[in-house]
Amino acid sequence: MIFSWLAIIILAYFFFSLSYLGDKLLLSKPQINASAYTFYVGIISIFVIVFIPFVKFVLPSATLFFWIITDAAVYIIGMYAMFVALRKFDVSRVMTTIGATQPIFIFALTWIFWGPQILGSINILAFILLLVGSFLISFEKKSKSNGRYLLITVLSAILFSLDYVFQKIIFLQTGFLEGFILIRVFVFIFALLFLFSKNNRKEIFKKQNVSSKQNWVIFIGTHSSGGIANILQAFAISLAPVAFLPIINSSRGIQYVFLFLMTIFLSIFFPKILKEKTSKWILIQKIVSIVLIVLGLALLVYNT
Repeated sequence: MIFSWLAIIILAYFFFSLSYLGDKLLLSKPQINASAYTFYVGIISIFVIVFIPFVKFVLPSATLFFWIITDAAVYIIGMYAMFVALRKFDVSRVMTTIGATQPIFIFALTWIFWGPQILGSINILAFILLLVGSFLISFEKKSKSNGRYLLITVLSAILFSLDYVFQKIIFLQTGFLEGFILIRVFVFIFALLFLFSKNNRKEIFKKQNVSSKQNWVIFIGTHSSGGIANILQAFAISLAPVAFLPIINSSRGIQYVFLFLMTIFLSIFFPKILKEKTSKWILIQKIVSIVLIVLGLALLVYNT
């Protein structure tokens, strides 16, 4: 059972890494506004309706509707906070803080909503290895923090952690596809709210935003990968026991492994697209991190 959701979440993080690279390319452009970017990411959620013919819907209870609407709101606000941070601060630094703090928040939230969760000693060791590996692979010695940076990034991490937990609450009450479709439909609805602001409309529809031809091609490729990743991640959340939600998120370290390999590849063969500096110590840091992450994943597989 562990191997099934573990394989799915690893695949999800591969697609998230592709999406992350696309976000990095787009958000590095000064003309792209965080509100406009959130709007476009939100509205493409409506494509989830292609799955409707495969689902037999039952009218959700009032309680389930509450959780669906709340999760959609939390998700889109979390995205907006993340994109604001990406516009103002270094991309890799932002994703480092969000990725490193989320497992801790999810661990605390599972205890709040479901009480103390029992994990075997091997699974606890795997969680620690994944957490340390994820932190180490994304650690930057020269990065400096300030109050505004921490406020935005930690807020985003908390909201995305709530999204994890709320999705699990929803999937415990309904089927995976039914819950996922309803969540994404409400994400689409909340994204439309950005059009109520005149300033937002100006940013959303200006020529040199995401809607420009070149940016749109990158955006479609980026969020096609992101859409696949979100589906796979949600499916893994629906399959995994509550106690394993922090482990699912701490497995994000594998995403940094994929990103590291992709950025090295692009830096060597396509430096005009993406060029990142590397040194002997950075390579040692990344290799040690990868070893820890692989050991953590191996322990989870061994314990199935």
